[in-house]
Amino acid sequence: MSSQAGSDLGVDVVITNHNYGRFLAEAIESALAQTHPKLAVVVVDDGSGDASREVLRRFKGRVEVVLKEQGGQASALNAGFERCRGEVLLALDADDRLRPEAAARVAAAFAADPLLVKVQFPMVVVDAGGQPTGAVKPPGHLNAPVGDVRQAELRFPFDLPWLPGGGTAFRRRALERIMPIPERDYPRYGADWYLVHLTGLLGTAGLLEVPCAEYRVHGANAYEQDRPDLDLDHIRDSIRFARVTTASLERLADELGLERPRPILSTADLANRLILLRLEPRAHPLPDDRRTRLVADAMRALRRRSDIGAAMKLLFALWFALEAVAPRPLAATSARSFLFPERRVAFNRVLASLRTDSRG
Repeated sequence: MSSQAGSDLGVDVVITNHNYGRFLAEAIESALAQTHPKLAVVVVDDGSGDASREVLRRFKGRVEVVLKEQGGQASALNAGFERCRGEVLLALDADDRLRPEAAARVAAAFAADPLLVKVQFPMVVVDAGGQPTGAVKPPGHLNAPVGDVRQAELRFPFDLPWLPGGGTAFRRRALERIMPIPERDYPRYGADWYLVHLTGLLGTAGLLEVPCAEYRVHGANAYEQDRPDLDLDHIRDSIRFARVTTASLERLADELGLERPRPILSTADLANRLILLRLEPRAHPLPDDRRTRLVADAMRALRRRSDIGAAMKLLFALWFALEAVAPRPLAATSARSFLFPERRVAFNRVLASLRTDSRG
């Protein structure tokens, strides 16, 4: 697809930053290096206490800078969106980088299909120094969902291999329908859960084959884990994000008159809840959860999934049964295998062959 097709669409890049001063200049330079002719860059500093604001002074006059008290990622994105005027939004964390053709490629995709509300693209994972690690988001055995994903979003939203917010460009008119992001629901980070899932109810999703951004894993990421091992705080956060995002999906679906199952269930969320219940029950954020109830809900959730075949559903069912009754050390081992695909590289090829279309 020629990038010239979308050259008349305005693209806004919103960079959100909190104490990522050591990476901030690279993020801004990557935004300013875009080949797209109609581009604006907004940088929101969310109350940084490091050298971030000194870095921003170097870009005076080249980007719009918003300085605010610390309010979290949702607050920063809301502040950035208020300054946007283009038809397309690219949100970038200050520790990540865009590749030069990113804005032009997503603008061309939006121009070619007026029904698109989001365009996803692979992200190359890099280390703290910016060197590729060999990993890509999404992993090779998964495919980001495309087309009309409304039913999938309402039947098994958190089982869909969505990319982070930095791997997705959004059409402004869709964001206007759901902004501002509820800041109380995402007080520190996790706001991309809200954006990527709710926009799925407002139009179709596209996917570029070419990587358009670099996702940096540096050991101090707000949400991304830097090693494949159990982090129960991370799991607890994921449970909370799923809870509040589900509530927002339900509200929007009802406003749009979309049919939805009651309740919305996802095997990934139920797995997180079962893992935490087995490994740290006293700190579980949902006190009413019980093993038998979670396993029963998982069986219901699996029946709804149209993105996997019967064989893969059986594997998931067996995993839930094992996780529910296994001794705690075995439950921890089982949890690691479930949560970290890099621990089961050979088996991932089998899983990929058992997947079907994720359009729902």
